[in-house]
Amino acid sequence: MDILTPEQRSERMSRVRGRDTKPEMLVRRLTHGMGYRYRLHGRGLPGSPDLVFPSRMKVIFVHGCFWHQHLDPGCKLARLPKSKLDFWGPKLETNRERDERNLVLLAELGWDVLVIWECQTKNREELQARIGGFLG
Repeated sequence: MDILTPEQRSERMSRVRGRDTKPEMLVRRLTHGMGYRYRLHGRGLPGSPDLVFPSRMKVIFVHGCFWHQHLDPGCKLARLPKSKLDFWGPKLETNRERDERNLVLLAELGWDVLVIWECQTKNREELQARIGGFLG
């Protein structure tokens, strides 16, 4: 059962942003600090990747574990809500399916893709090594 009223829940969910989230900003600052330059939110590409490196034909998505349903069993951020499963189940599954389609389309267009999950931004050294290995 939800501890918030429907009005409180609606107000809280309206604050969720799709861009410039804390994990995305962390990845952007880290990548820029490593000397890489990029374009933001490639609107002409499937899924509008968060960081686009046109000369390298590479893109990075920074996914929230809840919204994109991170399937790693070690991720505690991707748990399903306990109420309104008839709404959340299909919605989150549709998000996941859309992400998969976008990854396939990007690969068909010749782009290399790195997906960074929200929970993976906690360890900066591992994240930096992962980004460097991808872009290097």
